[in-house]
Amino acid sequence: MIHRSIQNALQVAVAAELPDADTSRVLVRPCDPKFGDYQSNALMALAKQRRMNPRELAGAVVARLDVSEWCSKVEIAGPGFLNFHLEPEAVSGALNEGASSDRLFFEPANPSRTIIVDFSSPNVAKPMHVGHIRSTILGDSLARILRLLGHRVVTDNHIGDWGTQFGMLLLGWKTILNKEALEADPIAEMERIYKAINSDESLRDSARAELLKLQSGDSENLSLWQQMIDLSQQQFDMVYGRLGVGFDYTLGESFYNDELAGVVEDLRKNKIAVESEGAMIVEFPDDSPLKGQPAIVRKSDGAANYTTTDLATLQHRQREWLPDEILYVTDGRQQLHFQQLFAIHRRWRPEVSASLEHVWFGSILGADRKPFKTRSGEVVKLAALLDEAEERAFAVVTEKNPDLDEVARREIARIVGLGALKYADLSNNRQSDYIFDWDRMLALQGNTAPYLQYAYTRIRSIFRKAGMDEVSAGKISLSTPEELALAKHLLNFGLALEQVAVEYRPNYLCTYLYDLAGHYARFYEACPVLQSGAAQASRLTLCDLAARVLKEGLGVLGIEVTDKM
Repeated sequence: MIHRSIQNALQVAVAAELPDADTSRVLVRPCDPKFGDYQSNALMALAKQRRMNPRELAGAVVARLDVSEWCSKVEIAGPGFLNFHLEPEAVSGALNEGASSDRLFFEPANPSRTIIVDFSSPNVAKPMHVGHIRSTILGDSLARILRLLGHRVVTDNHIGDWGTQFGMLLLGWKTILNKEALEADPIAEMERIYKAINSDESLRDSARAELLKLQSGDSENLSLWQQMIDLSQQQFDMVYGRLGVGFDYTLGESFYNDELAGVVEDLRKNKIAVESEGAMIVEFPDDSPLKGQPAIVRKSDGAANYTTTDLATLQHRQREWLPDEILYVTDGRQQLHFQQLFAIHRRWRPEVSASLEHVWFGSILGADRKPFKTRSGEVVKLAALLDEAEERAFAVVTEKNPDLDEVARREIARIVGLGALKYADLSNNRQSDYIFDWDRMLALQGNTAPYLQYAYTRIRSIFRKAGMDEVSAGKISLSTPEELALAKHLLNFGLALEQVAVEYRPNYLCTYLYDLAGHYARFYEACPVLQSGAAQASRLTLCDLAARVLKEGLGVLGIEVTDKM
Protein backbone atom coordinates (compact mmCIF):
# COMPACT_ATOMS: atom_id res chain seq x y z
CA MET A 1 0.00 0.00 0.00
CA ILE A 2 1.53 3.29 -1.14
CA HIS A 3 0.19 5.37 1.74
CA ARG A 4 1.66 2.92 4.25
CA SER A 5 5.06 3.09 2.52
CA ILE A 6 4.99 6.90 2.62
CA GLN A 7 3.85 6.85 6.26
CA ASN A 8 6.64 4.45 7.25
CA ALA A 9 9.23 6.63 5.50
CA LEU A 10 7.89 9.72 7.27
CA GLN A 11 8.03 7.97 10.65
CA VAL A 12 11.68 7.04 10.02
CA ALA A 13 12.53 10.64 9.11
CA VAL A 14 10.73 12.01 12.20
CA ALA A 15 12.51 9.49 14.45
CA ALA A 16 15.86 10.57 13.01
CA GLU A 17 15.09 14.24 13.69
CA LEU A 18 13.26 13.71 17.03
CA PRO A 19 14.50 10.46 18.64
CA ASP A 20 12.08 10.83 21.58
CA ALA A 21 8.95 11.26 19.42
CA ASP A 22 6.07 8.78 19.46
CA THR A 23 6.05 8.04 15.74
CA SER A 24 2.95 5.83 15.98
CA ARG A 25 0.98 9.09 15.86
CA VAL A 26 2.73 10.25 12.70
CA LEU A 27 0.04 9.38 10.16
CA VAL A 28 -0.54 10.03 6.48
CA ARG A 29 -4.11 10.36 5.20
CA PRO A 30 -5.86 11.19 1.91
CA CYS A 31 -6.60 14.87 1.41
CA ASP A 32 -8.40 17.29 -0.89
CA PRO A 33 -6.91 16.74 -4.37
CA LYS A 34 -6.15 20.46 -4.71
CA PHE A 35 -3.50 20.03 -1.98
CA GLY A 36 -2.10 16.69 -3.15
CA ASP A 37 -2.86 13.01 -2.74
CA TYR A 38 -1.91 12.49 0.92
CA GLN A 39 -1.28 14.82 3.81
CA SER A 40 0.21 14.71 7.31
CA ASN A 41 -0.37 17.27 10.05
CA ALA A 42 1.64 15.35 12.67
CA LEU A 43 4.58 17.74 12.68
CA MET A 44 2.49 20.62 14.02
CA ALA A 45 1.58 18.68 17.17
CA LEU A 46 5.18 17.50 17.64
CA ALA A 47 6.45 21.06 17.24
CA LYS A 48 3.91 22.43 19.72
CA GLN A 49 4.95 19.87 22.35
CA ARG A 50 8.57 21.03 21.99
CA ARG A 51 7.88 24.75 21.47
CA MET A 52 9.48 24.56 18.03
CA ASN A 53 8.58 26.39 14.85
CA PRO A 54 6.46 23.82 12.94
CA ARG A 55 7.60 24.93 9.49
CA GLU A 56 11.24 24.70 10.54
CA LEU A 57 10.63 21.20 11.91
CA ALA A 58 8.84 20.28 8.68
CA GLY A 59 11.82 21.49 6.66
CA ALA A 60 14.24 19.45 8.76
CA VAL A 61 12.12 16.31 8.44
CA VAL A 62 11.64 16.71 4.68
CA ALA A 63 15.42 17.04 4.31
CA ARG A 64 15.72 13.54 5.82
CA LEU A 65 12.72 12.12 3.95
CA ASP A 66 13.08 9.88 0.91
CA VAL A 67 9.79 9.08 -0.79
CA SER A 68 11.01 9.52 -4.36
CA GLU A 69 9.95 5.95 -5.17
CA TRP A 70 6.28 6.94 -4.77
CA CYS A 71 6.05 10.74 -4.88
CA SER A 72 6.80 13.34 -7.52
CA LYS A 73 7.07 16.03 -4.84
CA VAL A 74 6.51 16.81 -1.15
CA GLU A 75 5.33 20.30 -0.20
CA ILE A 76 5.32 22.12 3.11
CA ALA A 77 2.06 24.06 3.35
CA GLY A 78 0.53 26.50 5.82
CA PRO A 79 1.80 26.20 9.39
CA GLY A 80 3.49 22.84 8.79
CA PHE A 81 1.33 20.47 6.74
CA LEU A 82 3.16 18.00 4.51
CA ASN A 83 1.43 17.40 1.17
CA PHE A 84 2.47 14.38 -0.88
CA HIS A 85 1.92 14.19 -4.66
CA LEU A 86 2.01 10.68 -6.10
CA GLU A 87 4.06 9.65 -9.10
CA PRO A 88 1.67 8.21 -11.77
CA GLU A 89 4.05 5.30 -12.42
CA ALA A 90 3.91 4.38 -8.72
CA VAL A 91 0.11 4.40 -8.87
CA SER A 92 -0.04 2.14 -11.92
CA GLY A 93 2.56 -0.18 -10.36
CA ALA A 94 0.50 -0.52 -7.17
CA LEU A 95 -2.65 -1.18 -9.22
CA ASN A 96 -0.92 -3.83 -11.31
CA GLU A 97 0.20 -5.53 -8.11
CA GLY A 98 -3.32 -5.31 -6.66
CA ALA A 99 -4.90 -6.74 -9.80
CA SER A 100 -3.20 -10.08 -9.20
CA SER A 101 -3.70 -10.15 -5.41
CA ASP A 102 -6.44 -11.77 -3.34
CA ARG A 103 -6.39 -8.68 -1.09
CA LEU A 104 -7.64 -5.52 -2.72
CA PHE A 105 -5.35 -2.72 -1.59
CA PHE A 106 -5.25 -3.55 2.12
CA GLU A 107 -2.87 -5.39 4.38
CA PRO A 108 -3.91 -7.78 7.16
CA ALA A 109 -3.94 -6.27 10.63
CA ASN A 110 -0.67 -6.63 12.50
CA PRO A 111 -1.09 -7.56 15.24
CA SER A 112 -4.41 -9.33 14.81
CA ARG A 113 -6.79 -8.77 17.73
CA THR A 114 -9.54 -10.88 19.25
CA ILE A 115 -12.70 -8.77 19.13
CA ILE A 116 -16.12 -9.75 20.47
CA VAL A 117 -19.08 -8.04 18.81
CA ASP A 118 -22.29 -8.13 20.87
CA PHE A 119 -25.24 -7.06 18.74
CA SER A 120 -28.93 -7.47 17.84
CA SER A 121 -30.14 -8.98 21.16
CA PRO A 122 -33.92 -9.32 20.62
CA ASN A 123 -36.25 -10.41 23.41
CA VAL A 124 -37.83 -13.85 23.49
CA ALA A 125 -41.59 -13.95 22.83
CA LYS A 126 -41.54 -10.50 21.23
CA PRO A 127 -41.33 -9.66 17.53
CA MET A 128 -38.16 -8.13 16.17
CA HIS A 129 -39.02 -4.55 15.28
CA VAL A 130 -37.50 -1.59 13.46
CA GLY A 131 -35.48 -0.76 16.57
CA HIS A 132 -33.44 -3.94 16.03
CA ILE A 133 -32.38 -3.10 12.47
CA ARG A 134 -29.61 -0.66 13.39
CA SER A 135 -27.93 -2.93 15.94
CA THR A 136 -28.26 -5.98 13.68
CA ILE A 137 -26.85 -4.56 10.46
CA LEU A 138 -24.30 -2.27 12.14
CA GLY A 139 -22.94 -5.12 14.26
CA ASP A 140 -22.89 -7.47 11.28
CA SER A 141 -21.02 -4.99 9.07
CA LEU A 142 -18.43 -4.27 11.77
CA ALA A 143 -17.84 -8.00 12.25
CA ARG A 144 -17.42 -8.50 8.49
CA ILE A 145 -14.99 -5.59 8.13
CA LEU A 146 -12.90 -6.62 11.14
CA ARG A 147 -12.72 -10.19 9.84
CA LEU A 148 -11.68 -9.00 6.38
CA LEU A 149 -8.84 -7.06 7.98
CA GLY A 150 -7.60 -10.24 9.65
CA HIS A 151 -8.91 -9.92 13.20
CA ARG A 152 -10.34 -12.87 15.11
CA VAL A 153 -13.98 -11.90 15.57
CA VAL A 154 -16.46 -13.61 17.90
CA THR A 155 -20.11 -12.60 17.44
CA ASP A 156 -22.56 -13.16 20.29
CA ASN A 157 -26.31 -12.55 20.26
CA HIS A 158 -27.15 -11.82 23.91
CA ILE A 159 -30.90 -12.46 23.65
CA GLY A 160 -33.35 -11.48 26.39
CA ASP A 161 -34.53 -14.90 27.58
CA TRP A 162 -35.04 -14.29 31.31
CA GLY A 163 -36.94 -11.87 33.50
CA THR A 164 -40.28 -11.01 35.08
CA GLN A 165 -42.16 -11.16 31.77
CA PHE A 166 -41.91 -14.95 31.80
CA GLY A 167 -44.23 -15.19 34.80
CA MET A 168 -46.96 -13.55 32.72
CA LEU A 169 -46.10 -15.60 29.65
CA LEU A 170 -46.25 -18.86 31.60
CA LEU A 171 -49.59 -17.97 33.19
CA GLY A 172 -51.00 -16.97 29.81
CA TRP A 173 -49.65 -20.13 28.17
CA LYS A 174 -51.43 -22.29 30.76
CA THR A 175 -54.73 -20.43 30.76
CA ILE A 176 -55.50 -18.60 27.49
CA LEU A 177 -53.15 -20.01 24.84
CA ASN A 178 -54.67 -20.55 21.39
CA LYS A 179 -52.69 -23.48 20.00
CA GLU A 180 -53.80 -22.92 16.41
CA ALA A 181 -52.72 -19.29 16.60
CA LEU A 182 -49.43 -20.37 18.16
CA GLU A 183 -48.80 -22.72 15.27
CA ALA A 184 -49.66 -20.06 12.69
CA ASP A 185 -47.64 -17.21 14.22
CA PRO A 186 -45.84 -18.10 17.47
CA ILE A 187 -44.50 -14.62 18.23
CA ALA A 188 -47.86 -12.92 17.68
CA GLU A 189 -49.64 -15.40 19.95
CA MET A 190 -47.02 -15.08 22.71
CA GLU A 191 -47.26 -11.31 22.41
CA ARG A 192 -51.07 -11.55 22.72
CA ILE A 193 -51.04 -13.67 25.86
CA TYR A 194 -48.39 -11.47 27.48
CA LYS A 195 -50.44 -8.32 26.86
CA ALA A 196 -53.61 -9.98 28.13
CA ILE A 197 -52.05 -11.07 31.43
CA ASN A 198 -50.03 -7.89 31.90
CA SER A 199 -53.12 -5.71 31.50
CA ASP A 200 -55.03 -7.53 34.28
CA GLU A 201 -53.71 -6.43 37.68
CA SER A 202 -55.71 -9.16 39.43
CA LEU A 203 -53.38 -11.75 37.84
CA ARG A 204 -50.12 -10.24 39.10
CA ASP A 205 -49.77 -12.58 42.08
CA SER A 206 -50.48 -15.66 39.94
CA ALA A 207 -47.92 -14.53 37.38
CA ARG A 208 -45.36 -13.94 40.13
CA ALA A 209 -45.99 -17.45 41.42
CA GLU A 210 -45.31 -18.90 37.96
CA LEU A 211 -42.08 -16.89 37.77
CA LEU A 212 -40.93 -18.18 41.16
CA LYS A 213 -41.61 -21.76 40.04
CA LEU A 214 -39.50 -21.14 36.93
CA GLN A 215 -36.67 -19.62 38.97
CA SER A 216 -36.84 -22.57 41.38
CA GLY A 217 -36.36 -25.08 38.57
CA ASP A 218 -39.92 -26.40 38.20
CA SER A 219 -39.70 -28.94 35.37
CA GLU A 220 -43.03 -28.01 33.72
CA ASN A 221 -42.27 -24.29 33.65
CA LEU A 222 -38.71 -24.88 32.46
CA SER A 223 -40.06 -26.99 29.61
CA LEU A 224 -42.60 -24.33 28.58
CA TRP A 225 -39.97 -21.60 28.87
CA GLN A 226 -37.65 -23.58 26.59
CA GLN A 227 -40.47 -23.94 24.05
CA MET A 228 -40.87 -20.16 24.06
CA ILE A 229 -37.15 -19.73 23.41
CA ASP A 230 -37.12 -22.32 20.62
CA LEU A 231 -40.17 -20.83 18.87
CA SER A 232 -38.73 -17.33 19.18
CA GLN A 233 -35.33 -18.41 17.88
CA GLN A 234 -36.97 -19.94 14.82
CA GLN A 235 -38.58 -16.59 14.06
CA PHE A 236 -35.34 -14.69 14.73
CA ASP A 237 -33.45 -17.03 12.42
CA MET A 238 -35.92 -16.41 9.60
CA VAL A 239 -35.23 -12.67 9.83
CA TYR A 240 -31.48 -13.18 10.18
CA GLY A 241 -31.52 -15.53 7.19
CA ARG A 242 -33.17 -12.87 5.03
CA LEU A 243 -30.63 -10.30 6.19
CA GLY A 244 -27.69 -12.66 5.70
CA VAL A 245 -26.68 -12.26 9.34
CA GLY A 246 -25.14 -15.04 11.42
CA PHE A 247 -23.73 -15.44 14.92
CA ASP A 248 -20.98 -17.58 16.39
CA TYR A 249 -22.87 -17.82 19.69
CA THR A 250 -26.33 -17.06 21.02
CA LEU A 251 -25.84 -16.94 24.78
CA GLY A 252 -28.87 -15.33 26.37
CA GLU A 253 -29.25 -13.80 29.80
CA SER A 254 -30.29 -17.14 31.32
CA PHE A 255 -26.92 -18.68 30.43
CA TYR A 256 -25.38 -16.68 33.30
CA ASN A 257 -27.99 -17.31 36.02
CA ASP A 258 -25.74 -19.58 38.08
CA GLU A 259 -23.00 -16.94 38.23
CA LEU A 260 -25.06 -13.95 39.37
CA ALA A 261 -24.99 -14.57 43.13
CA GLY A 262 -21.23 -15.07 43.00
CA VAL A 263 -20.75 -11.81 41.12
CA VAL A 264 -22.70 -9.83 43.73
CA GLU A 265 -20.90 -11.54 46.61
CA ASP A 266 -17.51 -10.84 45.05
CA LEU A 267 -18.42 -7.18 44.60
CA ARG A 268 -19.49 -7.03 48.26
CA LYS A 269 -16.32 -8.76 49.53
CA ASN A 270 -14.18 -6.33 47.55
CA LYS A 271 -16.12 -3.38 49.02
CA ILE A 272 -17.29 -2.33 45.57
CA ALA A 273 -20.99 -2.99 46.28
CA VAL A 274 -22.72 -1.94 49.51
CA GLU A 275 -26.18 -2.54 50.93
CA SER A 276 -28.72 0.27 50.64
CA GLU A 277 -32.39 -0.10 51.65
CA GLY A 278 -32.21 -3.86 51.11
CA ALA A 279 -30.57 -3.61 47.68
CA MET A 280 -26.91 -3.96 46.74
CA ILE A 281 -25.58 -0.91 44.93
CA VAL A 282 -22.30 0.41 43.56
CA GLU A 283 -21.59 4.08 44.21
CA PHE A 284 -19.02 6.05 42.26
CA PRO A 285 -16.29 8.28 43.72
CA ASP A 286 -16.37 12.07 43.88
CA ASP A 287 -14.01 12.44 40.92
CA SER A 288 -16.19 10.26 38.67
CA PRO A 289 -18.69 11.77 36.20
CA LEU A 290 -21.02 9.04 37.49
CA LYS A 291 -21.04 10.45 41.04
CA GLY A 292 -24.58 10.52 42.38
CA GLN A 293 -25.80 7.89 39.90
CA PRO A 294 -25.44 4.58 41.76
CA ALA A 295 -25.84 1.29 39.90
CA ILE A 296 -28.01 -1.45 41.39
CA VAL A 297 -26.50 -4.95 41.16
CA ARG A 298 -29.15 -6.71 43.27
CA LYS A 299 -32.67 -5.40 43.81
CA SER A 300 -34.29 -5.25 47.24
CA ASP A 301 -36.31 -8.39 46.41
CA GLY A 302 -33.06 -10.29 45.77
CA ALA A 303 -33.35 -10.30 41.97
CA ALA A 304 -30.44 -9.51 39.69
CA ASN A 305 -30.68 -7.00 36.84
CA TYR A 306 -28.98 -6.11 33.55
CA THR A 307 -25.85 -4.80 35.26
CA THR A 308 -25.38 -8.03 37.20
CA THR A 309 -25.95 -10.16 34.12
CA ASP A 310 -23.61 -8.02 32.02
CA LEU A 311 -20.85 -8.32 34.63
CA ALA A 312 -21.25 -12.11 34.62
CA THR A 313 -21.23 -12.04 30.82
CA LEU A 314 -18.01 -10.01 30.81
CA GLN A 315 -16.41 -12.49 33.19
CA HIS A 316 -17.40 -15.44 30.98
CA ARG A 317 -16.17 -13.79 27.78
CA GLN A 318 -12.84 -12.93 29.33
CA ARG A 319 -12.44 -16.49 30.59
CA GLU A 320 -13.52 -18.23 27.37
CA TRP A 321 -12.22 -16.01 24.56
CA LEU A 322 -9.50 -13.75 26.05
CA PRO A 323 -10.62 -10.74 24.01
CA ASP A 324 -8.56 -7.66 23.30
CA GLU A 325 -11.76 -5.73 22.74
CA ILE A 326 -15.51 -6.08 23.25
CA LEU A 327 -17.96 -4.00 21.23
CA TYR A 328 -21.52 -3.51 22.49
CA VAL A 329 -23.71 -2.34 19.61
CA THR A 330 -26.85 -0.81 21.16
CA ASP A 331 -28.83 2.41 20.98
CA GLY A 332 -27.70 5.62 22.62
CA ARG A 333 -30.30 5.43 25.39
CA GLN A 334 -28.14 2.80 27.08
CA GLN A 335 -25.08 5.04 27.43
CA LEU A 336 -25.42 5.46 31.20
CA HIS A 337 -25.78 1.71 31.69
CA PHE A 338 -22.57 0.97 29.81
CA GLN A 339 -20.66 3.81 31.48
CA GLN A 340 -21.60 2.30 34.84
CA LEU A 341 -20.85 -1.25 33.68
CA PHE A 342 -17.38 -0.38 32.38
CA ALA A 343 -16.52 1.65 35.50
CA ILE A 344 -17.59 -1.19 37.82
CA HIS A 345 -15.66 -3.74 35.78
CA ARG A 346 -12.46 -1.64 35.93
CA ARG A 347 -12.68 -1.60 39.75
CA TRP A 348 -13.68 -5.27 39.99
CA ARG A 349 -11.18 -6.68 37.49
CA PRO A 350 -8.33 -4.10 37.19
CA GLU A 351 -6.00 -6.76 35.77
CA VAL A 352 -8.16 -7.20 32.65
CA SER A 353 -6.74 -5.15 29.78
CA ALA A 354 -9.55 -5.70 27.25
CA SER A 355 -10.94 -2.49 25.78
CA LEU A 356 -14.70 -2.12 26.27
CA GLU A 357 -16.53 0.02 23.72
CA HIS A 358 -20.17 1.06 23.60
CA VAL A 359 -20.84 1.47 19.87
CA TRP A 360 -24.04 3.43 20.24
CA PHE A 361 -26.40 4.72 17.61
CA GLY A 362 -29.31 7.14 17.21
CA SER A 363 -32.95 6.57 16.32
CA ILE A 364 -34.86 5.97 13.10
CA LEU A 365 -37.47 8.71 12.67
CA GLY A 366 -40.58 9.11 10.58
CA ALA A 367 -41.29 12.09 8.34
CA ASP A 368 -42.69 13.88 11.43
CA ARG A 369 -39.24 13.52 13.09
CA LYS A 370 -40.75 11.27 15.76
CA PRO A 371 -39.81 7.58 16.25
CA PHE A 372 -40.73 5.64 13.10
CA LYS A 373 -44.08 3.83 13.51
CA THR A 374 -46.91 2.46 11.39
CA ARG A 375 -49.80 4.74 10.40
CA SER A 376 -51.80 3.32 13.30
CA GLY A 377 -49.03 4.22 15.74
CA GLU A 378 -47.72 0.69 16.23
CA VAL A 379 -44.05 -0.27 16.29
CA VAL A 380 -42.94 -1.38 12.81
CA LYS A 381 -42.15 -5.09 12.82
CA LEU A 382 -38.88 -5.98 11.16
CA ALA A 383 -40.21 -8.84 9.01
CA ALA A 384 -42.93 -6.53 7.63
CA LEU A 385 -40.30 -3.88 6.91
CA LEU A 386 -38.23 -6.40 4.92
CA ASP A 387 -41.37 -7.47 3.02
CA GLU A 388 -42.14 -3.87 2.10
CA ALA A 389 -38.55 -3.23 1.00
CA GLU A 390 -38.72 -6.17 -1.39
CA GLU A 391 -42.18 -5.25 -2.71
CA ARG A 392 -41.21 -1.64 -3.37
CA ALA A 393 -38.02 -2.78 -5.10
CA PHE A 394 -40.03 -5.28 -7.15
CA ALA A 395 -42.22 -2.45 -8.46
CA VAL A 396 -39.12 -0.49 -9.49
CA VAL A 397 -37.47 -3.53 -11.11
CA THR A 398 -40.67 -4.41 -12.98
CA GLU A 399 -40.97 -0.87 -14.32
CA LYS A 400 -37.34 -0.90 -15.52
CA ASN A 401 -37.26 -4.51 -16.78
CA PRO A 402 -40.80 -5.66 -17.67
CA ASP A 403 -39.44 -8.37 -20.00
CA LEU A 404 -37.56 -10.24 -17.26
CA ASP A 405 -39.38 -13.29 -15.90
CA GLU A 406 -40.93 -12.91 -12.45
CA VAL A 407 -38.46 -15.22 -10.67
CA ALA A 408 -35.54 -13.09 -11.90
CA ARG A 409 -37.34 -9.87 -10.97
CA ARG A 410 -38.10 -11.21 -7.48
CA GLU A 411 -34.45 -12.13 -6.90
CA ILE A 412 -33.20 -8.75 -8.11
CA ALA A 413 -35.84 -7.05 -5.94
CA ARG A 414 -34.66 -9.01 -2.89
CA ILE A 415 -31.06 -7.91 -3.45
CA VAL A 416 -31.97 -4.30 -4.24
CA GLY A 417 -34.63 -3.88 -1.55
CA LEU A 418 -32.67 -5.32 1.35
CA GLY A 419 -29.51 -3.60 0.15
CA ALA A 420 -31.32 -0.27 0.05
CA LEU A 421 -32.62 -0.75 3.59
CA LYS A 422 -29.18 -1.63 4.96
CA TYR A 423 -27.29 1.07 3.12
CA ALA A 424 -29.74 3.81 4.12
CA ASP A 425 -28.87 3.00 7.72
CA LEU A 426 -25.13 2.38 7.37
CA SER A 427 -24.48 5.46 5.22
CA ASN A 428 -25.56 7.72 8.08
CA ASN A 429 -23.32 8.69 10.97
CA ARG A 430 -24.37 6.00 13.44
CA GLN A 431 -24.71 8.52 16.29
CA SER A 432 -27.21 10.62 14.34
CA ASP A 433 -30.94 10.11 14.10
CA TYR A 434 -32.14 9.76 10.52
CA ILE A 435 -35.48 10.07 8.74
CA PHE A 436 -36.75 6.88 7.12
CA ASP A 437 -37.58 7.60 3.47
CA TRP A 438 -38.43 4.79 1.02
CA ASP A 439 -38.13 6.98 -2.07
CA ARG A 440 -34.68 8.22 -1.14
CA MET A 441 -33.26 4.83 -0.19
CA LEU A 442 -34.52 3.13 -3.39
CA ALA A 443 -33.38 5.94 -5.72
CA LEU A 444 -31.03 5.04 -8.56
CA GLN A 445 -29.24 8.37 -8.10
CA GLY A 446 -27.39 9.70 -5.08
CA ASN A 447 -25.67 7.97 -2.18
CA THR A 448 -27.83 4.81 -2.18
CA ALA A 449 -27.28 1.08 -2.49
CA PRO A 450 -29.25 0.85 -5.78
CA TYR A 451 -26.94 3.50 -7.30
CA LEU A 452 -23.85 1.51 -6.28
CA GLN A 453 -25.39 -1.81 -7.32
CA TYR A 454 -26.27 -0.27 -10.69
CA ALA A 455 -22.70 1.02 -11.06
CA TYR A 456 -21.48 -2.55 -10.52
CA THR A 457 -24.01 -3.87 -13.04
CA ARG A 458 -22.87 -1.34 -15.66
CA ILE A 459 -19.26 -2.42 -15.23
CA ARG A 460 -20.11 -6.10 -15.59
CA SER A 461 -22.13 -5.33 -18.73
CA ILE A 462 -18.94 -4.12 -20.42
CA PHE A 463 -17.48 -7.61 -20.13
CA ARG A 464 -20.70 -9.16 -21.45
CA LYS A 465 -20.55 -6.84 -24.46
CA ALA A 466 -16.94 -7.87 -25.01
CA GLY A 467 -17.92 -11.55 -24.79
CA MET A 468 -15.68 -12.01 -21.73
CA ASP A 469 -16.69 -13.85 -18.56
CA GLU A 470 -13.68 -12.47 -16.71
CA VAL A 471 -10.79 -10.18 -17.47
CA SER A 472 -7.28 -11.44 -18.00
CA ALA A 473 -5.29 -8.69 -16.32
CA GLY A 474 -3.71 -6.29 -18.75
CA LYS A 475 -0.90 -4.05 -17.60
CA ILE A 476 -2.39 -0.78 -16.38
CA SER A 477 -1.24 2.42 -18.04
CA LEU A 478 -2.68 5.73 -16.85
CA SER A 479 -2.76 8.26 -19.66
CA THR A 480 -5.73 10.50 -18.77
CA PRO A 481 -6.67 12.52 -15.65
CA GLU A 482 -9.83 10.42 -15.23
CA GLU A 483 -7.88 7.15 -15.28
CA LEU A 484 -5.40 8.51 -12.75
CA ALA A 485 -8.13 9.83 -10.42
CA LEU A 486 -9.95 6.47 -10.48
CA ALA A 487 -6.70 4.59 -9.91
CA LYS A 488 -5.71 6.74 -6.93
CA HIS A 489 -9.13 6.29 -5.36
CA LEU A 490 -8.97 2.51 -5.76
CA LEU A 491 -5.70 2.49 -3.79
CA ASN A 492 -7.48 4.02 -0.77
CA PHE A 493 -9.92 1.12 -0.25
CA GLY A 494 -7.80 -0.26 2.59
CA LEU A 495 -7.68 3.13 4.28
CA ALA A 496 -11.48 3.33 4.25
CA LEU A 497 -11.69 -0.12 5.85
CA GLU A 498 -9.14 0.81 8.50
CA GLN A 499 -10.99 4.02 9.30
CA VAL A 500 -14.17 2.02 9.94
CA ALA A 501 -12.23 -0.42 12.14
CA VAL A 502 -10.83 2.42 14.27
CA GLU A 503 -14.02 4.44 14.77
CA TYR A 504 -16.71 1.77 14.17
CA ARG A 505 -18.44 3.97 11.58
CA PRO A 506 -19.39 2.15 8.36
CA ASN A 507 -20.53 5.44 6.83
CA TYR A 508 -16.85 6.09 6.03
CA LEU A 509 -16.86 3.05 3.75
CA CYS A 510 -20.21 4.09 2.23
CA THR A 511 -18.76 7.50 1.36
CA TYR A 512 -15.68 5.85 -0.16
CA LEU A 513 -17.84 3.57 -2.34
CA TYR A 514 -20.09 6.43 -3.44
CA ASP A 515 -17.03 8.45 -4.44
CA LEU A 516 -15.65 5.39 -6.24
CA ALA A 517 -18.83 5.13 -8.32
CA GLY A 518 -18.47 8.82 -9.17
CA HIS A 519 -14.84 8.43 -10.23
CA TYR A 520 -15.82 5.43 -12.34
CA ALA A 521 -18.66 7.35 -14.03
CA ARG A 522 -16.29 10.18 -14.99
CA PHE A 523 -13.71 7.68 -16.26
CA TYR A 524 -16.34 5.83 -18.32
CA GLU A 525 -17.61 9.09 -19.81
CA ALA A 526 -14.15 10.31 -20.80
CA CYS A 527 -12.38 7.06 -21.70
CA PRO A 528 -13.87 4.62 -24.24
CA VAL A 529 -13.16 1.08 -23.08
CA LEU A 530 -14.04 -1.35 -25.88
CA GLN A 531 -12.97 0.89 -28.76
CA SER A 532 -9.74 2.11 -27.21
CA GLY A 533 -7.17 0.15 -29.21
CA ALA A 534 -3.95 -0.35 -27.31
CA ALA A 535 -5.52 1.08 -24.12
CA GLN A 536 -8.35 -1.49 -24.05
CA ALA A 537 -6.60 -4.12 -21.92
CA SER A 538 -5.52 -1.49 -19.39
CA ARG A 539 -8.98 0.05 -19.17
CA LEU A 540 -10.69 -3.32 -18.86
CA THR A 541 -8.40 -4.09 -15.92
CA LEU A 542 -9.33 -0.75 -14.34
CA CYS A 543 -13.01 -1.61 -14.84
CA ASP A 544 -12.49 -5.03 -13.27
CA LEU A 545 -10.73 -3.56 -10.23
CA ALA A 546 -13.51 -1.01 -9.76
CA ALA A 547 -16.12 -3.80 -9.89
CA ARG A 548 -14.16 -5.98 -7.47
CA VAL A 549 -13.78 -3.16 -4.95
CA LEU A 550 -17.47 -2.22 -5.24
CA LYS A 551 -18.48 -5.85 -4.71
CA GLU A 552 -16.16 -6.40 -1.76
CA GLY A 553 -17.01 -3.05 -0.19
CA LEU A 554 -20.74 -3.67 -0.44
CA GLY A 555 -20.20 -7.26 0.67
CA VAL A 556 -18.67 -6.27 4.00
CA LEU A 557 -21.66 -3.98 4.51
CA GLY A 558 -23.81 -7.11 4.11
CA ILE A 559 -25.11 -6.00 0.69
CA GLU A 560 -25.21 -8.25 -2.36
CA VAL A 561 -24.70 -7.23 -5.99
CA THR A 562 -26.36 -8.50 -9.14
CA ASP A 563 -25.19 -8.66 -12.75
CA LYS A 564 -28.54 -7.35 -14.01
CA MET A 565 -30.89 -4.69 -12.69
